[in-house]
Amino acid sequence: QVQLVESGGGLVQAGGSLRLSCAASDHPSDYYPMYKLAMAWFRQAPGKKRELVAAINPSGASTGYVDSVKGRFIINRNNDEKTAHLQMNSLKPEDTAVYYCVAAISIRAGADEWDYWGQGTQVTVSS
Repeated sequence: QVQLVESGGGLVQAGGSLRLSCAASDHPSDYYPMYKLAMAWFRQAPGKKRELVAAINPSGASTGYVDSVKGRFIINRNNDEKTAHLQMNSLKPEDTAVYYCVAAISIRAGADEWDYWGQGTQVTVSS
């Protein structure tokens, strides 16, 4: 059972930057340890559905982004350290949401298709 813990959220002014981190813990008996899992970041704003923001394949060689964050956000991972990160630049008030780190055996589109979820970290962007 992979466990995910996010950190790095907070309050920032529009135009600023934040770096979210996700620390994964897995057990040697896990059939799918962290380095075999795709990882992603979802976000959920009040009154809205969870949205897939960025995803990265197990090796880190392939990434994808929702159009609204392309050119501003960067997802990466370090399998040796069992971490994933989301660098968020040029933040806008509409980026305000709870951000979740997730993992699954492959990249999926729907929130309910990801197997492991962190507890979430709040990002608030003031105008």
